Amino acid sequence: MNAEQSACAPSGTASAWDRLEWSHHDRQVRRLQARIVKATRAGRWGKVRSLQWLLTHSFSGKALAVKRVTSNQGKDTPGVDRAIWRTPDARYRAIGSLRRRGYQPWPLRRVYIPKSNGKLRPLGIPVMTDRAMQALHLLALEPIAETLADPNSYGFRRARSTADAIEQAFKVLVRKDDAPWVLEGDIQSCFDKIGHSWMLSHTPTDTEVLGKWLRAGFVDKRTWFPTEAGTPQGGIISPTLMNLTLDGLERLLNQRFKHSGYYSPKVHLIRYADDFIITGRSREQLENEVYPMIESFLAERGLQLSPQKTMITHIDEGFDFLGQNLRKRGGKLLITPSKKNTQAFLAKVREIVRNSDCASQDNLIWQLNPVILGWVGYHRHVSAKRTFRKVDHLIWCSLWQWARRRHRNKSHRWIANKYWHHIGRRAWTFAVDNGERSSEGRTIWHRLASAADVRIWRHLKIKADANPFDPGWRPYFEERTRLKRLPPSLHHLVRKPS
Repeated sequence: MNAEQSACAPSGTASAWDRLEWSHHDRQVRRLQARIVKATRAGRWGKVRSLQWLLTHSFSGKALAVKRVTSNQGKDTPGVDRAIWRTPDARYRAIGSLRRRGYQPWPLRRVYIPKSNGKLRPLGIPVMTDRAMQALHLLALEPIAETLADPNSYGFRRARSTADAIEQAFKVLVRKDDAPWVLEGDIQSCFDKIGHSWMLSHTPTDTEVLGKWLRAGFVDKRTWFPTEAGTPQGGIISPTLMNLTLDGLERLLNQRFKHSGYYSPKVHLIRYADDFIITGRSREQLENEVYPMIESFLAERGLQLSPQKTMITHIDEGFDFLGQNLRKRGGKLLITPSKKNTQAFLAKVREIVRNSDCASQDNLIWQLNPVILGWVGYHRHVSAKRTFRKVDHLIWCSLWQWARRRHRNKSHRWIANKYWHHIGRRAWTFAVDNGERSSEGRTIWHRLASAADVRIWRHLKIKADANPFDPGWRPYFEERTRLKRLPPSLHHLVRKPS
């Protein structure tokens, strides 16, 4: 039902959405998810299916699913039916529309977004009803996926991030006697080529509904195309389906390359979505033993490695992983922002500055600060201080050219005095007086963020077996949340003694 249809509905249902007790519904869903985790660990798959049925047919699950798809970033992006649930009335009525009996998904609306290599990445946009159904079944599938996940898989999982993956890479490479060789793996068109038969046979969810999603097809330029393989990028449940497909690779490697006495094969897997690295004692070990295992593992699932992006590198030469460069210099492991990632960031900053010739200084600062702080926040856990200072200088150069273009007939001193100010210890601060004053009468400046001012501190990696759906891990995640709000110098006040 679209927003225009919902406008004629009685006003009583509109207030019903606002009266929903979200804390109650969240508790009900979390209780069922905790029971699913317990049954999964015990191998009671009949119990798991029963609990999944209860969750996907519960009012609480349906309400949270509708809430998710109407409050996320894509809430205003329609599917092929052009319907959006904007009003409280439409959202409340949508809860009752999530029914398994007679459910038939719409085809996806195909759109394309540019990739860093100049190619286009296809995305499939489901209609609102299909998004909500996927979100509902994801509530019942995600606890199983977390329980069965590889310990060192970090992409598209709750409470895990790229910083955890980089920290794990640091742990397995930092010592002098650690593995010197690294296989950089990339799966070719992972989302688009996963075999449907494998997913339907191995995914612990309602396979009838899953099969309908996989075979729904897509519409591109008003033409319907069938989908013979893959799970569409853009679907809420697709990342979890992809993780379930790739989970098991780490366990397979651990079984094959076991520690024996004092001998360690030094084979470790760190995976983020479809990007991964595997460490090894020698190039021959990775080429002749590990590589064939990965190919066989992926072939069962209809996948294959990308020949262009999969390579074996010595740690002294260095390699890029998740926007960071890992390399040993004189036996010491250094992790820094990669050149490619830094250049992409600077290109974005320069584009903003170049397109802002007519913008005010205040507006330009508002545009740049989120970009600068987002990039710096991503790299603040590695050895990035030197890169941060270099980035600040290059941004200054772009801003200087911007100011000179605006005032071609003014002297350098006049330009400097107009746009840069001496604030605190910094003589060259790109800032503007917004007209406000502090209680002491001092000027409140709207200043450009400085990358070099951000403090570097090491990320505290999540424990490998931590499960956010298990109530037993709740104190651990609460402690991590508290630690993130404090600077490292105060972590000892919160962290419990081991």
